[in-house]
Amino acid sequence: MSSIEMQMRDASGEVFRSKETKGACHEASQGSAAGGGCAFDGAKVVLQPITDVAHLVHAPLACEGNSWDNRGAASSGPVLWRTSFTTDLTELEIVTGDSERKLLKAIGEIKEGYAPAAIFVYGTCVTELIGDDIAAVCRHAAQKFAIPVVPVKSPGFGGSKNLGTRLAGEALLEHVIGTVEADDPGPCDINILGEFNLSGEFWFVKPLLDRLGIRVRACIPGDARYAQVASAHRSRAAMMVCSTALINLARKMEERWNIPFFEGSFYGISSTSESLRRIAQLLVKKGAGSALLHHVEALLAEEEERAWKKLEAYRRRLEGKRVHLNTGGVKSWSIVHALIEIGMEIVGTSIRKSTTRDKERIKQMLKDENHLHQSMAASELYAMLREHKPDIMLSGGRTQFVALEAKIPWLDVNQERQHAYAGYEGMVELARQIDLAIHNPVWAQLRKPAPWKQFVTP
Repeated sequence: MSSIEMQMRDASGEVFRSKETKGACHEASQGSAAGGGCAFDGAKVVLQPITDVAHLVHAPLACEGNSWDNRGAASSGPVLWRTSFTTDLTELEIVTGDSERKLLKAIGEIKEGYAPAAIFVYGTCVTELIGDDIAAVCRHAAQKFAIPVVPVKSPGFGGSKNLGTRLAGEALLEHVIGTVEADDPGPCDINILGEFNLSGEFWFVKPLLDRLGIRVRACIPGDARYAQVASAHRSRAAMMVCSTALINLARKMEERWNIPFFEGSFYGISSTSESLRRIAQLLVKKGAGSALLHHVEALLAEEEERAWKKLEAYRRRLEGKRVHLNTGGVKSWSIVHALIEIGMEIVGTSIRKSTTRDKERIKQMLKDENHLHQSMAASELYAMLREHKPDIMLSGGRTQFVALEAKIPWLDVNQERQHAYAGYEGMVELARQIDLAIHNPVWAQLRKPAPWKQFVTP
């Protein structure tokens, strides 16, 4: 039997609650260090969307089954990232010390059978506990097979999923970024960090940048290629989309290669415009021609006018509708801002995965801290929905049945979603999906008393 075991499974994952600190990105969440997701999960979430790389998990089979395809990222080309690789260590191999030899053999088989641009090797709890020197094996394999082999030391016992995202960023800094020199650097090259291209939504934004002559040298990790990530140090500026994902990478790239960055959002009309405007401003400061600023304003005026025309029909139907948002992280403020733009009222939003900066943005928008809530049990969420009676709840799949039990329309806005909501076209699609959910005739039927109840004697 081959030493490579390939499985394809569906799983869902998310970046968990974090807290900002001065010198570091975020601390682990309270409670169990790996509660709700371990460091290995976080590293795999961040790195797996690099599409032409083989992701090899050095562990017993269960580790890979727990993390495969845990985000709905999309690729415009290679599909290798959707093939799962694991060394599938057995008890005998662990006891006899044969695990490192099996890892080297697996790397050779992947190189021969799949010819990837690189191989990422993930260390896990078992292999760290038995003392496998994954870094040494990767160095030897890179020389032997003439292919980049990147060690990702991310044992689950190390901490939370959020820690894993930082470990992934460190692996990219140490072993990938800066290893390939760009042969055509330009004054308008940028990096987009923390963008996962969920449901292909970054493809709503990239054409806008293309029209401005702004080249995305690396979108990390969504729809990325290894060579793009390796040459990302030659970009002139960067935008951070999700601060809980790769903020450490953004900060260290600014320190090491003088690549300034800002945190922005592509959700909503004004947020998309502001992000494009700030990208242009950073590039001009770094030497791009000032004419770029005029081109941006012309593009924004054209796109905003077109988007608002498309939104007008939905605004009349959605204005004043009440929304409860149960997601957190960057979406806790970016989607809130987008919904307020089209006249909807926010009755509550989760901040369980939001940074301090995220929370401050929400407070400025809502003006009422009573609308903010941390993680809550399903029973508490159900009671809140019954009390506030929102017209719709936006969340991930974990809480959809709470909304349905409360007989409230629900729309998926997390990583499992089927629709893209970024950029101007994405905002129109978000409004359309909310309108379809709220005005679905099934709700009027569902809220009627059951036919047999009219015969029940009080």
